[in-house]
Amino acid sequence: MKIVIFGLTISSSWGNGHATLWRGLCKALARAHHEVVFFERDVPYYAGARDFYEMEYGELILYTEWRAVAARAAKEIGEADVAIVTSYCPDAVAASEVIFESSRPVAVFYDLDTPVTLARFTEGESIPYLGPRGLRDYDLVLSYTGGQALTDLKERLGAKRVATLYGHVDPDVHRPTAPVDHYRAQLSYLGTYAADRQQALEALFLKPAAARPGQRFLIGGAQYPETFPWSSNIYFVRHLPPGEHAAFFSSSALTLNVTRSAMAQMGWCPSGRLFEAAACGAAILSDHWRGLECFYTPDREILIARETADALAAIDLGPDALRAVGRAARERTLDEHTAAHRVTTLVKTLDEVMERRPRAIRNFAPLHHLSPEV
Repeated sequence: MKIVIFGLTISSSWGNGHATLWRGLCKALARAHHEVVFFERDVPYYAGARDFYEMEYGELILYTEWRAVAARAAKEIGEADVAIVTSYCPDAVAASEVIFESSRPVAVFYDLDTPVTLARFTEGESIPYLGPRGLRDYDLVLSYTGGQALTDLKERLGAKRVATLYGHVDPDVHRPTAPVDHYRAQLSYLGTYAADRQQALEALFLKPAAARPGQRFLIGGAQYPETFPWSSNIYFVRHLPPGEHAAFFSSSALTLNVTRSAMAQMGWCPSGRLFEAAACGAAILSDHWRGLECFYTPDREILIARETADALAAIDLGPDALRAVGRAARERTLDEHTAAHRVTTLVKTLDEVMERRPRAIRNFAPLHHLSPEV
């Protein structure tokens, strides 16, 4: 298949989780012999922290404004089997209009931020990446979040067909490596600063650091404010590109996963960082959310913390016990949570959608011969 994607970014991992996910997914699609074209608006804050310049496994089209690329987008859409628009794509509405007018490709919306989308809808806020008809005109809506979110996307935003496409990991990038001294820590945390994670971060990271002043703690990420409550045994690495993630995770005895508030409340929303750390063989300490047990088995493949005492108990586990948890998590990840696994799911779902479309569309007849979609 030829797949055209209109996304937030694939070229910069600064301050977002979209880029790393798309890199793994596009590589796995190419390995499965699919053609990928990715459109990304070239904005200054991503251009200034770009860590990915060329897609060896597809074509990356950077553009400054929609008018400059509209004709090229229409051409690619007209040749595509599948066209995907993502949440937070700055030109999502414009791209979707061209896709709907074409009628040729399967029209897909991939919501990588489903809890945020639904929360904004509930509060009556505008959703800039959705038009006035919501999700009604898409053939398929993919959600990074499962559970109740799938029903809500149908009942509240009009999606006709929904399916999960969870996060994943590229095991070529995230794998065990030799520890690096400046990343060594008893407990590490990798994540962009978010106010709605701060309460959990204080309970599961900052208070344990205060209780263990002789041990080293490490935070990596972007957008931390000057008012963040650092202490003398907490070290900081500003913006860690994906190429350094493996060394980061492999250098700490234990690494923390903290889920965004909206995602934790909805459940069934594993972060990409969770799979990345597990693929590196890191022992993971995580807050709890509904559905977590379907991805990793508590106490065997992941450690759960609801309060500071739980985090301290995990920190105090011996190195052998932590390494055993990390090994089990890595095995589970390679068996179930790689980009290749998600591509298998995606292609199967797309095939099912194509089978429901009129034969003229499935066989890609000239546009003036296409029947209306059913």
